[in-house]
Amino acid sequence: MKTNITYLSDVVAVTCIVKHGSGEKVVAMAREVGVSGEIIFNARGAGIRERLGLWGIAVEVDKDVVTMMTSIENRDLLIHHLYTKLGLNRPGAGVVYATALDKVATYIPEAVLSTLEKEGPQ
Repeated sequence: MKTNITYLSDVVAVTCIVKHGSGEKVVAMAREVGVSGEIIFNARGAGIRERLGLWGIAVEVDKDVVTMMTSIENRDLLIHHLYTKLGLNRPGAGVVYATALDKVATYIPEAVLSTLEKEGPQ
């Protein structure tokens, strides 16, 4: 069986780190600008700790990390939308950043591939 792999290029991964419980809000905001396929996972900050009470107990701060892929053309719109709508300009509100992806391999339906081949390079 011959395997044809279709590689995507000009793709970036956008990651948004927010307080625990806010991951679904990030997903909703991303979908407002046409991004889907987000992954939400829980993380615990290693360097961020808060002291509680007289006992001085160190408590790890849980975060939601949301990662999604989008085109390079959509990157700035997505980052700006998340930054402004989530209020990431406040201390401790979170962070959003993009990582360049050299090559992405994923399933693309035949109908979509046929359409792209007919349209040719953009």
